[in-house]
Amino acid sequence: MVVMLAEWLSQYVPTFRVLEYLTVRAVCALLTALVLSLLLGPMTIAKLQIMHFGQVVRKDGPESHLKKQGTPTMGGVLINSTIVLTILLWSRLDNIYVWYVVVTVIGYGLIGFIDDYLKVVRHDPHGLRAKYKYFWQSAIALTLGCCIYGLAQSPAETTLVVPFFKNFMPDIGFLIIPLTYFVLTGSSNAVNLTDGLDGLAILITITVAAGLGIVAWATSNYNFASYLYIPYVPLAAEMVVACVAIIGAGLGFLWFNTYPAEVFMGDVGSLSLGATLGMIAVLIREELLLFIMGGIFVIETLSVILQVGSFRLRGVRIFRMAPIHHHFEKGGWPEPRVIVRFWIVSLVLVLLGLVTLKLR
Repeated sequence: MVVMLAEWLSQYVPTFRVLEYLTVRAVCALLTALVLSLLLGPMTIAKLQIMHFGQVVRKDGPESHLKKQGTPTMGGVLINSTIVLTILLWSRLDNIYVWYVVVTVIGYGLIGFIDDYLKVVRHDPHGLRAKYKYFWQSAIALTLGCCIYGLAQSPAETTLVVPFFKNFMPDIGFLIIPLTYFVLTGSSNAVNLTDGLDGLAILITITVAAGLGIVAWATSNYNFASYLYIPYVPLAAEMVVACVAIIGAGLGFLWFNTYPAEVFMGDVGSLSLGATLGMIAVLIREELLLFIMGGIFVIETLSVILQVGSFRLRGVRIFRMAPIHHHFEKGGWPEPRVIVRFWIVSLVLVLLGLVTLKLR
């Protein structure tokens, strides 16, 4: 929106052309999302308290979590609205990739909102039934996958990048559809499982978004894309704005979500953020890189799969409690220690992911 206005104003005042530069728009988007989150945060928390949208805590969880009962939840509404508004303000709206991301944020956010609403307002401990939740997650992912394949403008947009291999980048064609499906549904549920401690999921999301933002910038730059042997996708430039919007909104939310949290994001935030990271990874052709950068999300998900599988097959639990962050809590680690150490591991994984771009 701002870009369109700047292009019109630059006819009369050339100085406004500065707002068309990607780096300037990225910085402005970061500040916009951060300021909006910080300003709207207290009002959002107050509104959630008035509406009695309080967190429901599992009785079989760590005892230290019982005091979180009633803490305002569904704060993801603040994150999602800030991200969407910032993207619409600072992106080029004629870029189809922008709309893929906006639809992902809103679509998965609505699924999470319904789930949270049923749990918090209707007092349904199960929320939105798993089969319905998965159906709508799948429907959105497959629809977006079909759009990406059908509207692709070059083979680069359907090329699979494999870390550590510079000469092996096959054009997967229509297989981009199931790949998009698995990435979006997987990443959305992975972030949802990780969102169990104060500030844990949101900062990991921020670090992964930062890593993807750097890759998006390189992918949209012909010289850097050629140097790094990655597909050159000009449309990926706007994903830099999307990534910094996530970073700004996330940092603003972390101000209130840090231990001890004043508000939780709920499924409306975690499902949306996870799917959005997945969509950005698909659009910049770095699905496998997301697997590395989002390693904590992967570990959290695997811990649940292994726990459930082991208990059903052998009647034995591998971990004290799953997801794995609760395993460490049950082992005596204070919650802040678990959070910070997982943050550190996440940062290392993001840096390792970036290094793989050169190690080919």
